[in-house]
Amino acid sequence: MSDEQRKDDKAEDKGTGEREAGNGKPEPADDLKTTRHRLGDLAYTATTGRIVLREEVVEDEKYTGRKPKAEVSITYYTLDDADVTSRPVTFAFNGGPGSSSIWLHLGLLGPRRVDSGDVGERTPPPYGLLDNDQTLLRHTDLVFIDPVSTGYSRAVEGEKAKDYHGFTGDIESVGEIIRLWTTRHNRWLSPKFLIGESYGGTRGAGLAEHLMTRYGLFLNGAMFLAPAFNLETLYLSNRSDLPNPLFLPTYAATSHYHGLQEGRDLEELVAEARDYTDRYRAILAKGHNLDPAERADAVAKLASLSGVGEQYVDNANLRLEHTRYYAELQRHRKLVTGRLDTRFTGPADHHLHERMPYDPFLSATAGPYTAALQHYLRAELEYENEAVYETLSRAVHPWSFKEFEGEAVDVTDKLASAMRLNPHMKVHVAMGRYDGGVPVEAIEYTLDHLEVPSEARERIETKTYPAGHMMYVHEPSRVQQSADLADFIQRASNR
Repeated sequence: MSDEQRKDDKAEDKGTGEREAGNGKPEPADDLKTTRHRLGDLAYTATTGRIVLREEVVEDEKYTGRKPKAEVSITYYTLDDADVTSRPVTFAFNGGPGSSSIWLHLGLLGPRRVDSGDVGERTPPPYGLLDNDQTLLRHTDLVFIDPVSTGYSRAVEGEKAKDYHGFTGDIESVGEIIRLWTTRHNRWLSPKFLIGESYGGTRGAGLAEHLMTRYGLFLNGAMFLAPAFNLETLYLSNRSDLPNPLFLPTYAATSHYHGLQEGRDLEELVAEARDYTDRYRAILAKGHNLDPAERADAVAKLASLSGVGEQYVDNANLRLEHTRYYAELQRHRKLVTGRLDTRFTGPADHHLHERMPYDPFLSATAGPYTAALQHYLRAELEYENEAVYETLSRAVHPWSFKEFEGEAVDVTDKLASAMRLNPHMKVHVAMGRYDGGVPVEAIEYTLDHLEVPSEARERIETKTYPAGHMMYVHEPSRVQQSADLADFIQRASNR
């Protein structure tokens, strides 16, 4: 690439520059830094910083321009000298709500990855960075997006961030960033993908429909890691016993991992728990009509499968709510069991907590990822910003689900709509056997009830890994998952 071309690239990355706003102050401008790198034979360009999100304004039925509303932090990687009409591009985000894209960026997809270790062999501070030879950049350009109030993303001065702290505002703002990036970089003829984790699955399902119906942007595929498609399957409520049977196989696997199922085979134990779910559901449905003898049998069965005592199951009225279960399972060892990855454990200040006081998995990963990102952006991508990088932001709460008032938050209708309207869109779903927040069976239940034709259901593939919510923390799972995602991108690109 010539020096003149590089100058042109940098001019484009800086955006349109500052302009005066109506109040005499300069308007926010894109703030981006571009650098070039190599990973073995892979030559690529990295760009990071913030781009201005604008909203079209109409006052008194007159168009008055595009008003700056927020500055959104973004990092993207493009392969040098690639044909943009054949080179795929993937837009990536995590969930929360309130999570930045740090986890997918430095845990699985990007060309550099955090050295965090795994359960039982955690890397101590100050941690480190490693080359990611399995980076998905080998197969697709990558765009990591931090929704408003996460990462370095903020509402501009005088604007309200809460406009983006809800289901619709979030989807519309992230969708606009995707449209804007696609247009600026002339990628409308590129194969296009989304990848979202956890609430990123909620967002991603909504985006798959929104991008199509609002902008005419059709995806080749959507990839979901531990997606929270239907929150009714995940949170126990007075209105639904649905989560109880769906969590049981995860409880069984977790108790086995922690040595509470002596002499039992893991696969056979999980299969037994799965086989019992229909019976368990029917037992709960009987309520006060449940025969005492049948109830006693259910208590014994649930205790045997879950690894907690019969008295606890009886006291819980057969309903093992997950944050209580993770506090109880290893209470006799004075340990708390992880939620997002139940392989992890940690101590508590005391052992009378009804619910888990914290998630040992989050405490094990927050430090390594944050330190790695702070170093990486400044030292390697040469971007300087002294604001707090909000890895997991509490500022987005309370998150608005006003669109679902009176009903469970469930985006399966949006995913189904996207698949019906776009018969070429393929879906990849990754699940972790030790994910105690979004269990395998909860995801499978949701997919099995997706309202799409049978031939469309065949466009959905699932993969299960012997790890947790962020299954790539487990090294063998990370390597396998990287290969599975690369294979999906290649098959779904229609090239």
